Amino acid sequence: MSYDLKRIDLPALFGPVCRATDALARLDECIARSTIREGFLERQDFADAVSSMWVDGELVHVEDLVLHDARRDARTPTHELTIAHSVLRSRRQIGSHPADWALSNAGLARLRGEAREADAHSPLQPPSPTQVSSIPEGSPEDDDLALEDAGDEFAEIDALLSRSSALIDDTLNNRPAAKRAPDRDPLIYDADWDEDARLDEWMQILRAADALPPVLKAAIALDAWNQLQVLQHRAELGRQLAAALLRQEGVARAHLPPLNVGLKAIKIDRRRSPSRMTRLLAILESIEETAATGLKEHDRLLAARAQLERRTANRRGHSRLPQLVDLVIARPVVSASLIAQELDITPQGALVLTKELNLREMTGRGRYRAWGVL
Repeated sequence: MSYDLKRIDLPALFGPVCRATDALARLDECIARSTIREGFLERQDFADAVSSMWVDGELVHVEDLVLHDARRDARTPTHELTIAHSVLRSRRQIGSHPADWALSNAGLARLRGEAREADAHSPLQPPSPTQVSSIPEGSPEDDDLALEDAGDEFAEIDALLSRSSALIDDTLNNRPAAKRAPDRDPLIYDADWDEDARLDEWMQILRAADALPPVLKAAIALDAWNQLQVLQHRAELGRQLAAALLRQEGVARAHLPPLNVGLKAIKIDRRRSPSRMTRLLAILESIEETAATGLKEHDRLLAARAQLERRTANRRGHSRLPQLVDLVIARPVVSASLIAQELDITPQGALVLTKELNLREMTGRGRYRAWGVL
């Protein structure tokens, strides 16, 4: 499938591009100077992950994602919740690396999961004598720790033996180890689906769009990713890479735009229209909507923080209320167990702090209670 940039009516897109660029630049400047920047960005990660599932036709509640991320699930995690958490981890990976990392070879391999597969099939040097040591002698209370250390060392040896066997198998079959592809279930993956070739074609489209404005380039990158269907089961990664492109191009230096939040507000018949111009206009409108929603959310959180800080005035120096304020600003919802884990207090103490801050109860249930800010 080809994606010809020459057939795009560029003059018709300049107006929406300017509006989206202006809105995104204003949001980025606001975030760069904000006093609640870290908490706001953490909330944006959760919102983008949940919205990504919505765009793909799945429903995940943000409170379930927050608790799952903190390993405090209130119920058994669903498959959709697991996917949403992988989107959340991808955003954190992109945000924690330099701006040009996501679209580099190493970044793409890591985000696609190929880096771990390559590590699993790469030969390793034998561990040094200092790495493989005997179980240390000590008192009876140190036995559990010694056995745990020995178990880790035996696991490393098993992994070494597995990789050595794979290397021997590659050598006997005259197959280069670097090109040894991981086994994929034919019921899940199409054997004729060449993801590498489609990814190369997508990268060529990015290089051909270098002369275009950054926001338009990101919109074209996202639309081309969807049309080429680069990865069989990772359609959401294209939206993360488009956001990373905006960050790399300098339009969003202070944050990774949560594009799924804006796409969620666009009707599906426009996002998946047969007309490329309709799709591009929808993506540009979603970028503008993302920035506008972000500005409103930032102002709301700033006002909520000011209100909460009034309740922490004249408190003792070792009071945990200021820490709880930072936590509820950073997380859409908090539970008693989550507060206890983050602040290193008891669940009963967490309940007392929520009453002192007068937080809004989100669930309305006695067995499973969670709080947040208005």
